Amino acid sequence: MPSLRITIDRLLEGAAPRVPRQELTHVERLALVRRHGNFSLAYSTAVQQKLSYFGDSDGYIAFGTKMKHHFALGDPVVHPPDRPAYIRRFVEAAGSPWFVQIGAETARVLASLGYQVNRLGIDTSLPLPDHDFSGKRNETVRYSERWLLKKGYSFEEDRRSIFLDEIARLSENWRGERIVKRWEMGFLNRPFADHLGIDMRRFVLRGPDGELVALLDFDPLFSGGKVTGYTTAFKRKHVDATPHAEIGLTKFAVDRFREEGVSVVTLGLSPLVDIEASGFAESNFWRSTFQRAYGSAWVNRSKFNLQGQAAFKRRFHGKEQPTYVAFRKGTFVEMLGLLRLVKAI
Repeated sequence: MPSLRITIDRLLEGAAPRVPRQELTHVERLALVRRHGNFSLAYSTAVQQKLSYFGDSDGYIAFGTKMKHHFALGDPVVHPPDRPAYIRRFVEAAGSPWFVQIGAETARVLASLGYQVNRLGIDTSLPLPDHDFSGKRNETVRYSERWLLKKGYSFEEDRRSIFLDEIARLSENWRGERIVKRWEMGFLNRPFADHLGIDMRRFVLRGPDGELVALLDFDPLFSGGKVTGYTTAFKRKHVDATPHAEIGLTKFAVDRFREEGVSVVTLGLSPLVDIEASGFAESNFWRSTFQRAYGSAWVNRSKFNLQGQAAFKRRFHGKEQPTYVAFRKGTFVEMLGLLRLVKAI
């Protein structure tokens, strides 16, 4: 029998505003992403399970529902000039939904519709080929790669040749040291899969004995049907891995992308970093709450290591771009729904 919590969730979701769902197939969603998926979350909106879709054959807004409220994930996957119209239609249909991890253009449209817009964190991008790892500020990154090679580690790209059970063992080992071990995050981060999706890339680090030590998975970014960049989707490393493992492997992957002529690599969301005034009408309460959460030793120790994640990404000295969360009513109940949707609680 379903648990009481699941039963209540179903009742509440049934009470949410009725939004017409577009029954897009996996193939159709990927086709739209290949045309319009030029932002970090685009690919994930197409392949993540348990999302709903509002739109038509020309584009969509991906969203999740929790505790009677709808939450849009990222920007609309549609021709950019058409995004404002999709946003307005979805706002009308979904009864003032929240929009989570959106870019500045989507935030601007929502502000014009009476939404409050707060900063949610930053997404770090490495514009290629201009960004490289030369110079004094990148000395520690270069050292990590040299240290690994000197100690007998090896880098490679997985061409679908590594056994999936080897990857599964590494993932389970990594899960063992997580703050929350019982489940993986959702919505903003889809669950990890041992196998790669279409157009994804995986780079791995092996130890001197050949053991799989770490891996990095990347989702593609698209423009006009072509892959133009990649965004970090997943990382796994052995609990006893050297601190150099993740740094060196990231450098290796970015260097390979640069050699291929890829235009950008993004490192993904650093939540609650640099929560300053958004430049739009916003909630002062949630701004100060986000700031306190980022600085909280308890949150970083027992919920999510916000500061550690931000410090890692800042090692690569990329361009930091604000991301936003937007709402008309920023109540505790809605925030609780979002936290449950991302499985933070």
